[in-house]
Formats: sequence, C-alpha cells, structure tokens
Amino acid sequence: MSLVQLSSARAVFVCGSGGVGKTSVSAALALHIARNGRRVLVITIDPARRLASAIGLRATGNEVVEVPFSGLVDGSVHMSMLDTKQGWDALVARHAPDAATREKVLANNLYRNITERFVNSHDYIAIERLWEVMKSGEYDTVVVDTPPSRNAIGVLDAPQRMRDFFASKLLRWLTVPASSRLVGVASKPFFALADRVLGARFLSDVAEFFALFRKMEPAFVAHAIEVEALLGAPDTAYAVVTTPEPAPVAEAKYLEQALTSRGHPTAVMVVNRAMGADLRKLIPQASDFLASSPEDPAFVGRVRTAVDAMAVAIDQQDAQIAQLQSTQRETVVLPEFLGAIHDLEGIRFLADDLGQTFGHGNSR
Repeated sequence: MSLVQLSSARAVFVCGSGGVGKTSVSAALALHIARNGRRVLVITIDPARRLASAIGLRATGNEVVEVPFSGLVDGSVHMSMLDTKQGWDALVARHAPDAATREKVLANNLYRNITERFVNSHDYIAIERLWEVMKSGEYDTVVVDTPPSRNAIGVLDAPQRMRDFFASKLLRWLTVPASSRLVGVASKPFFALADRVLGARFLSDVAEFFALFRKMEPAFVAHAIEVEALLGAPDTAYAVVTTPEPAPVAEAKYLEQALTSRGHPTAVMVVNRAMGADLRKLIPQASDFLASSPEDPAFVGRVRTAVDAMAVAIDQQDAQIAQLQSTQRETVVLPEFLGAIHDLEGIRFLADDLGQTFGHGNSR
C-alpha cells in the first residue's frame, strides 16, 4: 500500500514506542486524510494532557469530539479516547444471548474487577471500538493510535486471545457444575481455604461470572473471526512511528517485523523529530564564521566543540534513518519542531509536512 493509498484506507493502525509523538502523528495523518474530503475518527489511548485539552478530549468516556481545524470544507476530524469499562459494558450488551444474561453479567459482584484486570482487556476493547465505529458507517477512515511499543501487537492479537480463552481448560474448569462429585471431593480443601481467605461468596461469584460469560461464547468467537478479517483487509493499513535515535529505531524495526509476521505489512515508516536541512546548512556557515573570528580562542573552541557535536549527531541520525529505508514501503521524515506539539497549530504543521511528502501537500 502506497502513501496515496494510505490516505484512502478505511482503517489505519499507528504503532510505535512511547515518546515518539505517535498521538500527534496520528492526529496529523487524520487531518491530511480529511483534507481529501473524508470524515476521519482518531481513537486514541492516552494523549498528552495539553494536547487533549487543546482538542477538547475528556479523561473518561467514549465521547467523540470534533477537532476544530479551520479550512476543512468537505472533510472533518474527530477524536475519541478509549474507556475500557464503558467498552466492556457495550460488549456484554451486544453479545449477551438474552436480556437476563446481560443483566446478570453487569450485576455480578466481580464483573468490574475482572474486566478491569482481565489480561489485555484494554487491547480487546480497542479492537471492539474500531469494529463498532466502522460498522456504524459514520466515518470514512478510522485511525487507531495504539498503546506504546510492543503493547501495540497485543491489540492485534486480542481477537485470537479471546478465541483461545473460550477454548481453554481454565474456562472449562471454572464452569464445571458444582454438583460434580470429582470436583467436590478433590477441591474441597481448596474451596474451604478460599472461603476463609477470600470470603464465602468469592468462588461462587467467579463460577457465576464465567458461566454467564460462556453463554456468550458463540457470539464472541464469531465476532473475533470477523474482527481478524478486518485487521487483514486490503483497506486496513499499518504505520510505524519512530524518532531517529537507536532505541526507538530498534523498536520500530521489531514492530515492523512483528506486523509482517502477522500478515500486516507496514505501509509507511514515519521518522519524527529529525534534524532538518536548515540545521545542516548551519554547520559550514559556522565553520566559516569560526575561521574568520580567531580573536577569542576560548570562545571559538567552545563553539567549535558544539558544531562538531552537531555534525556527529546529524551523521548518527542519517545512519539510523538509512537503516529504515526499504523498497517494500515508504519512509517519511518529519522535521523537529521547537518544543513538544501540544496544540492544533502544531498538528497542522505536521499535517502540512505529511502532505508535502505525499505529493499533494499544503504550504504552511
């Protein structure tokens, strides 16, 4: 998938390690796509506080907020944070076989604890939220700002893990009828100890919850298969964001390999916060200045050291970027801005740079 095709994808997953500007790039990519007349939603996990405030996102709830970018005539950008509890409630409501099962699950004493602590539950709800909004037909493109680093792979593996859970021996053990003589005899000491330590209702609440949960197995499994098909669809794209430092680049390469092994080739590698051409031009200019200003040797020495360090840093950056060059997908290099991007203007600048790279950009 080329960059132009990325702009018309139905779903775009943006992956990368923490601190590389992934949320800002996700928002900028959404703005670029919206400039092509599309209605775009960004599902974000945990944006920086100042950026969330600028956009108008609140800390809880799946409420969708339209981002007030000026100049968008046909398209629009919307953002939403992910609320795990609200997502699980909606999931139970959608998959429960009947109203009685739904109400029993939601009223179960352990429901909140289990869903909040369920292994990778946040990952599964992110995928569910994507499926939900895509099925609604309200948006042309959904951009998913995934959790940092390798947790992003957990999002993509969530449907398979759910299927594995329903097929696991653990679930069968938890839902064995209490009247089973074998379980009653073999587990009696364990039940007695658990009752003393955890309370008499603990095991019964666990058994009740998972028995109710298992009633939803057919719907969950069928839905997981449908979600897996969505992840591998031709119009689903994957982007990896990094900065040109060794650790983020190594993580980006890992993520790209992990995506490819799952049948999700990376459409674009975004190298964010790179030192630009203007800075490169300063090095020979500084050298010329130093050659013509020998009056203060100490000052010249300090400046010379700083210029040499800058030249080394640029060479190291170029070497890291060269490692990411690939004929199988495109690499986009975005320049460093002064300070962190935490407002709509900064996102617009990023979108402009993306647009210029994509071949039909907008000038600042």
